[in-house]
This record gives sequence, structure tokens and C-alpha cells, in this order.
Amino acid sequence: MQENEFPRAEQWRSGTMGRVTYVVSVDTRLPAGAAELDALQREGVIFLLRKGLDAIEAVEGPDEVEIEIFDSILAAHPGGVLLKLFVDAPALEVAEDAMREVVGEVLEQSELLSEWQITKCEVELHPEFAQQSLDAADGPDAPPADPVVRAAQHAEARAEATAVRLPGEEVEAMRATVRAMAPRLTAFGLDSFGWCEGEESGVDREHAELAAGALVYAIDLLVDQLFHDVQTLSEAKKSVEECDGLLWYLDDLPEQFAAQYTVLFARRFLVTAVSLTARLTRDDFVQLGCVAEQFLLNFLLREAGVVLDGYGLLSDGVASAWEVFAEEMLDEVEYELRYETAGDDDEETGATTSEGGSLDVDRWFTPFGERCFIHPYAAEEAGGRESSA
Repeated sequence: MQENEFPRAEQWRSGTMGRVTYVVSVDTRLPAGAAELDALQREGVIFLLRKGLDAIEAVEGPDEVEIEIFDSILAAHPGGVLLKLFVDAPALEVAEDAMREVVGEVLEQSELLSEWQITKCEVELHPEFAQQSLDAADGPDAPPADPVVRAAQHAEARAEATAVRLPGEEVEAMRATVRAMAPRLTAFGLDSFGWCEGEESGVDREHAELAAGALVYAIDLLVDQLFHDVQTLSEAKKSVEECDGLLWYLDDLPEQFAAQYTVLFARRFLVTAVSLTARLTRDDFVQLGCVAEQFLLNFLLREAGVVLDGYGLLSDGVASAWEVFAEEMLDEVEYELRYETAGDDDEETGATTSEGGSLDVDRWFTPFGERCFIHPYAAEEAGGRESSA
């Protein structure tokens, strides 16, 4: 589910006061005899579970009552994943039964998780949250009207909650691991994340190191999962628009062009990811080279956020560091990414439209300028290779 504010005064204004907010705790475990999850596998499992939850638009309870999951916290450990699902439901038993069914369905639909077991599914009722929401509905403590501000407040609270649920030594070990990776982002120093030694700045050294190190940590996840996407499309022999398999990133690209995300496109996108992340860890990195790299940078930042959030390490300071970094990365790119269709060639961006009226995604691999490096495989026009993809 998409992240939203919690608690929400709006639900009480809209006449749903008969419903109660429940926190359903669901403990999922590895199959008996399976090897414990390593750090990379834990991040992957969290991604699969969150992807499955996001795909569920609504949950129907008894008498066609709609049950809403408006937020979730996922914390992985070597033996499985603990889920905290924030649910609006008419009764405790309804919330528990619905969430057991939801999580069971998510596990069953994923080939990698189909043998996992649900060992616990019970409600942790926090009536004080509901009372706070009632008290704040029209008072000075009402949530900010700006949804961005509300989301930021909730993200901070969610990070604190996650940190409490993980063993302290595991959180500190992850903090040390990520910070130690920061120097490997050799194309950028900590000053690119807003920290300067001996100067007052909005970002302290720890947050800058966490921001830089998390990007390095996330490279393996990004590349591995793109390999998975390529394999999924290759086996399906279909475009993203027609593919029913689980995709990590390709179905998060603009959906109006999904018919153009073929196996060849996926391969070019993967090669571009390898090229971009390699340059991030070398001294000769200059700038983003094409539209595809803009998408990949966003995916890398998102993945880094998932890594830190899973350990309660995602804070406003880290987010500020990434904002500084993103501004520097995009500073020399005078290209506005456009998703809208157009009737004619776009002289400003060089984008052309296909016969179907949608932007030709081949142009996402066109370099922004002469200084921009694009891997030869990705830069080559699709033409003669499409039939062999």
C-alpha cells in the first residue's frame, strides 16, 4: 500500500467513526530446514512482500465491507519477516482474518516465498491512536494540511518504530557496514551530500556517510533485480504490458509505454544500469548521460531508502543528503523528462513519437550531449536485434 499519514483525522470527518484502527502483527518464517537469510536476501524478501502488498487494491471482509490497509512496516531478520499492517476494520477478528488471508496470498503468489509459513497473525490494538485522531479532528493538533509534510512526519515515526523492533546490535552493525561503504562512491565526496569538514552545514558527517554508503550497498540489489526482470521477460516472451510475472523495476516505469518495454529494452536498461553504477564508483564520472540513467538514479535512491528504512536508519538528515546529491547529479542536465504523448517531433528534447502516438523509448538511450557516455550496447538502435531478443 502507498504510505499515508497516521493517524488520519480525515477518516473521522468522513463518517467512518464506527471503524477502528488495528495494528495487525504478522510473523512469517522460512520453511523448516532452510538456510538463514543473509543481508541481501533480507532486502529482497522485503521488496517481494511490499510489491505484493502494493498490488492489492482493496480487501473485502464479511458482508462486502471494505477493509483498508493504509500503511505497513516490514522488518526482516535471519529467520523471516515481521509485518505490522495498519488496518481500518469494523472488528478485531475481521482485521486478523483479512490480514492472514492477504499475507498468505502474497506469499503464495511469489514462487520464492510460496513455502514460507505464517506463524502468528494477531492484532495489537492501540485505542489511544484512535482517541488522538478524534481529539485532533478539528483542534490545534490536527495533522498538517500539506500531504508532503504529513508523509514526512509519518516516515520519521515509522523509522523509529522499525528501529525499536530490530535488535540494537543488528541496527548498529548495519549502520557501521553502510558508513564503511561511503568511500567506495569515489566519483563523489561527502561534500556532494552536503557535508564539508570544518564548516557549518545542514548535513552532518554520519548522515552524509549513510547516504553515500547506502547508494553503494543498493547497487547489488538494483543490478541483481534488473537481471531478474530481464529473465522474467525472456521467459514470458512478452512486453511488460502483457507480462504477468513479477517484475522489480520495469513495471514502475511510465505505464503508458509498457508495450515498448520488450526484452531488448530490458537488456539495454540493464546494461545502462551497469554502466552508470560503475561510473559512480570510479573517479571519471561526469554526469547523467540519458533519460534511462535518470530513471535508474531514481531507482537506486529508492532502493537505498529501502535499505536504510528496514533498519530504522532513514532520517531527515539522510533525506537532505540525498536531495543535495540529486541536485548535483541533475545540475548539468538540461532535459526535462516528459511522459506526455505528442503529435510531432520535440525539437527541444529530440524525442520522437511512434505511429501509436507514444514517446519512442529508444530515445531514452540517446545521450544528452557529446560529453555523455552511453554504453555501445544500450546506445545502438534496436533495429536488427529486436527479432533475436
